[in-house]
Amino acid sequence: MDAYTDKIKEISKKILKEGKVDVVMGFRKGTLGYMSEPYMAKSEKDAENLVFDCNCRMNLVNYLTNRKDKIGIVVKGCDSRNLITHLIENKIKREQLYIIGVPCTGLADKASLLAHADGEITSVEDDNETITIKGEGFEKKVVKTEVLQANCKTCIKRNPVIFDELVGEEVPELEIENRFADVEKVEKMSPDERWNFFGELLSECTRCYACRNACPLCYCPTCFVDESRPQWVGKSDNETDVQTYHLLRAFHDAGRCTDCGACEAACPMDIKMRYFTRKTIKDCVEKFGFEAGMDLEQRPALDQYKINDPNEFIK
Repeated sequence: MDAYTDKIKEISKKILKEGKVDVVMGFRKGTLGYMSEPYMAKSEKDAENLVFDCNCRMNLVNYLTNRKDKIGIVVKGCDSRNLITHLIENKIKREQLYIIGVPCTGLADKASLLAHADGEITSVEDDNETITIKGEGFEKKVVKTEVLQANCKTCIKRNPVIFDELVGEEVPELEIENRFADVEKVEKMSPDERWNFFGELLSECTRCYACRNACPLCYCPTCFVDESRPQWVGKSDNETDVQTYHLLRAFHDAGRCTDCGACEAACPMDIKMRYFTRKTIKDCVEKFGFEAGMDLEQRPALDQYKINDPNEFIK
């Protein structure tokens, strides 16, 4: 996907010069070779810093909430679906946006890159088929599918749902044999096994809230974890408080989550909290036939009422 960089720069310079936008939200190279960071280009000169590669893990829609200026924004397929939710929930207006769509072949998992490296990583190159990891005294090529983020392996929309301009040809969508195999494995556990599974899963959580802060859906004026009247959840890192936080956050995103993976990518402890959100996605698909962010005319599953909603599952 490195080839997209020049086109993103070209489009960004054009829309900034023509005054179509005040700023372009994209990415620039990070201080670490396996990281790219969110970046706001406010001039044609700034646009020279823009990049796009397999290290662009953050969901830029997170930075749109309640802005009043005109914005160009770089979005992948999953990001574009969150953008639709922003538009539906009136967090941004369509006329404020110039959407630069990126057909995505997947992002590289940080831990996988580090596991393949023979030292400090200075750069990661991506040609859509192969990832080349370079560092001091080594260069290693790996098949891209071997180092993909977990959410990218089950992505149902690699091409943007909504855009003003694409930076490349659309890529083939994935053919997925069993999209929710990981969730089904947990569903088959006994109550005691699930309790132990999730206890172990969250045992390293420090309640830093990186997952919440990276999520494009977490834009409540006051988060439930910060409420004191009433206090919904304790602020300690004991097992009950940690599990309550993750469960409530997942349910808050139910019917809205696109499995973009920003939460896990931001987690400093590498906690796989998508087990919670993917359960809500599976239930929305199976019980309501609903996929988040696919249609500007369709509100999230738990944000609408229909007299003919199926109710058998409640019994």
